[in-house]
Amino acid sequence: MDSVEEGDRSVTGVKSLDQIGDVAGKRVMVRVDLNVPMQAGRVTDATRLLAVKPTILELADKGAKVILLAHFGRPKGKVVPEMSLKPVVPALADVLGREVAFAEDCTGEAAAAAVAALPAGGVLVLENTRFHAGEEKNDAAFADALAANGDLYVNDAFSAAHRAHGSTEALAHRLPAYAGRAMEAELAALQKALGTPKRPVMAIVGGAKVSTKIALLENLVAKVDALVVGGGMANTFLHALGIDVGRSLCEPDQADTARRIMTAAERAGCAIMLPHDALVAEKFEADAPHLHIGVDEGVDHDKMILDVGPNTIEAINGEMDHAATLVWNGPLGAFEIPPFDQGTVAAARHAAACTKKGLLTVAGGGDTVAALAHAGVADEFTYLSTAGGAFLEWLEGKALPGVEALKSAS
Repeated sequence: MDSVEEGDRSVTGVKSLDQIGDVAGKRVMVRVDLNVPMQAGRVTDATRLLAVKPTILELADKGAKVILLAHFGRPKGKVVPEMSLKPVVPALADVLGREVAFAEDCTGEAAAAAVAALPAGGVLVLENTRFHAGEEKNDAAFADALAANGDLYVNDAFSAAHRAHGSTEALAHRLPAYAGRAMEAELAALQKALGTPKRPVMAIVGGAKVSTKIALLENLVAKVDALVVGGGMANTFLHALGIDVGRSLCEPDQADTARRIMTAAERAGCAIMLPHDALVAEKFEADAPHLHIGVDEGVDHDKMILDVGPNTIEAINGEMDHAATLVWNGPLGAFEIPPFDQGTVAAARHAAACTKKGLLTVAGGGDTVAALAHAGVADEFTYLSTAGGAFLEWLEGKALPGVEALKSAS
């Protein structure tokens, strides 16, 4: 995964660490994402910790007192011991290669005492911000209490930027605010992908249901030159065109929505690409007996579409060969079970090969990250977002409160 090049930073519209000035001895509150998977009290995936490492070390090495703000789980404004950030601290210390202190609260005396004891260049994790109801309410008094322990604010948690919470939005209006390196890289990648992209722009959108991605599809058809619809969503589009999809995952009540999106795409000059052929089976299970069919002939009543076929993959890959920018969200088929992972894997590997030839590839969303990792190419895209909800809302064209707060601060 490439880092943001020098000069890309001007496209983000926010101040970065390049503009923060001398931070020696200053209390820098950094909003990070430490909401990592845990098992038996141990971190099982350090991806999010690695993402914030550059910002933390850069500030610490410049002599700042680095004070980390983060949430964990959904404690709903109450102290839930099982959702404490304390067990995350050892894993973060391992990633950073240095000691990390911990405070039993993110406001009040416990936080103030821990901040006061922190040496220049030290790193401190404050307890789960969501232990306070004021966090999710974006409460002014809570933001004031957070700000009391800081001189500067840095947001390095794009994954939480779609939430207007105390530590992501209100706090940015109370202290001089900047984007951390991970936030900066994400914003630059997204701006290059859909803000001011090189054309032609191609998007691949997969997943189970049209109903969960209506806003996303409507936004994309107005911005891209070609839109591939895959996964269970494609079945609803095929149904809307009068094609029998048998027992395939389908939302008949979204047929009008699918037709509306196709009409909007035609008006905008966006080519919608649906499966030409498919792999069908009677059972949704690994290595189930399956057939290769052309979708125009329809699917038997006892069978379901579980993956796109080779002709469809050839068409998708051919479109990639002519594209300058690719945005990807969602798998093309049931990638979790072989052999119905073939379509997603083939397209992902072709996208990775095209990236080496100059195609800008930006992908994101939980299933997408898992699918690209399954294909062995997660590190070969230009940018892979692990942000989930924030990435989807950005694809939908929505303003993200955490980002807008940084822009207004700039």
